[in-house]
Amino acid sequence: MPRAVAGPEIERLIQLIARLPGLGPRSARRVALHLIKKREALMAPLAAALTDALGKIVECRRCGNVDVCDPCTICTDASRDRRVLVVVADVGDLWALERAGALNAPYHVLGGVLSPLDGVGPEDLNLARLVTRVHEDEVGEVILALGATVDGQTTAHYITDLLREAQVRDAQVRVTRLAQGVPVGGELDYLDEGTLSAAIRARTQM
Repeated sequence: MPRAVAGPEIERLIQLIARLPGLGPRSARRVALHLIKKREALMAPLAAALTDALGKIVECRRCGNVDVCDPCTICTDASRDRRVLVVVADVGDLWALERAGALNAPYHVLGGVLSPLDGVGPEDLNLARLVTRVHEDEVGEVILALGATVDGQTTAHYITDLLREAQVRDAQVRVTRLAQGVPVGGELDYLDEGTLSAAIRARTQM
């Protein structure tokens, strides 16, 4: 087991940074060292921002997005097309689509995808609220912006059947999903804006 090279406060900082996605022990040490070298210009403002965010961030009860207000900024944006609802697995996917700027519609965050191997079933996702929103908002099209993984495809088919069985608005709601541009096995948060825009434009009927 490697020996500590600094005091417990610095070692704890390194250990916490190493928990972030995409960072291992070596990368965490480089990040920690950079923060230490830039204590006044970077570490202090970052610590203040984290403390401020911790006390203000909430989950939107309407769509599942994270923001500092509830309902969130997107849900209260009157310029968005309420006839369309974009369903995503996680908040990271929502942010990715917003960066692409290909849509001007509200979102619905599921909180994951169906994954029997991981023990994630329909009851673990924000599905009941989805059906309610489609009915209450008189949505005409639901865009399933889910990753092209096996679990993502399974979730897309489940939602399609769920909406059809619910007979929302006593009419068939148009359910579409992302088509070309999203590679098989790909996750939305890792795709570039051009690829996401092309996938939105080429969405297909389920």
